Amino acid sequence: MKAVWIPKFGKPNVLEVRQSDDPEPSPGEVRIRVRASGINFAEIMARQGLYQDAPPPPMVVGYEVSGIIDTVGDGVDGARKGERVLAMTRFGGYADTLCVPAEQAYAMPTSMSFEEGAALPVTYLTAYHMLFNVFRVRPGDHVLIHQAAGGVGTAACQLCRSVGGVTTYGTASQPKHEYVRANGCDHPIDYHSVNYTDEVRKLSGGRGVDVVLDALGGADWKKGYSLLRPGGMLIPFGWANMAKFGKRKIMHVLGQFMRMPWWTPMKLMHENKGVSGVNMGHLWEEHEMTREAFTKLLGLYEAGAIKPHVDRAFPFEQAGEAHSYIEAGQNVGKVLLTP
Repeated sequence: MKAVWIPKFGKPNVLEVRQSDDPEPSPGEVRIRVRASGINFAEIMARQGLYQDAPPPPMVVGYEVSGIIDTVGDGVDGARKGERVLAMTRFGGYADTLCVPAEQAYAMPTSMSFEEGAALPVTYLTAYHMLFNVFRVRPGDHVLIHQAAGGVGTAACQLCRSVGGVTTYGTASQPKHEYVRANGCDHPIDYHSVNYTDEVRKLSGGRGVDVVLDALGGADWKKGYSLLRPGGMLIPFGWANMAKFGKRKIMHVLGQFMRMPWWTPMKLMHENKGVSGVNMGHLWEEHEMTREAFTKLLGLYEAGAIKPHVDRAFPFEQAGEAHSYIEAGQNVGKVLLTP
């Protein structure tokens, strides 16, 4: 088995490829020969030592893969051997061979490529959960999507478009505006050149928005909350502002904590607003919920309503370059690793 390891916290160049014996599936598990692994910002924060859920180094991270089942453990239908699947795993995904519980490996539509399969699980499941389980978006709603050109942003724009009648605002640098429009964003906003809160108020005619999807954190949570109309909801699902390019910087991290807003139940009640956090890594055991979401998502894919966009795929040996590429904000859509 070949895998990308984080031997210690640090810059992207700490990542290294190691080989070890192939894992064997336990009862109830399948073994996947991985064709592609998705990269998420949580793994970049794990490399920097900023992701509290990650195991201590040395570690192999990675939440999502696609590939082919080559063997199964006891209690799993042998007919699944040879099945093309996408799968979620709580770490260990940066590997060319992986064992996961059989119920976490989903058969891929025949038209789906392995690259698309690895690009779908985390980003689309996160966006789906926020929009349909936490908030329940419907026609007439206005939605602010931060990092609209990223993986979750792309998924959220497409899912809002699938509902119909939803107005979307997406923060993205100017060169990425054509991309976010193509994926369903009505109003791309260049956060480098304008104050996005002022722009949203102007574009909405002072109405504000019904929901904000925010993986930025810190002061941006306060800004997003200020844009909510009565009945609106802020959904924090990450803290990208905490990470600086390269490695952890303690003073920057402390500064982010100082900028974090605090809400009391009384404040939320008086203002008729809500805040609901999302951490998909803490919903791992909610199998019924994830199974329902994947069933809907794969149906939407087959109907042509959603389509993962893969920006680039890097070989394992260039994992450090892949992390640098994302940290520098160069990607649109998903970045993958391939064995």
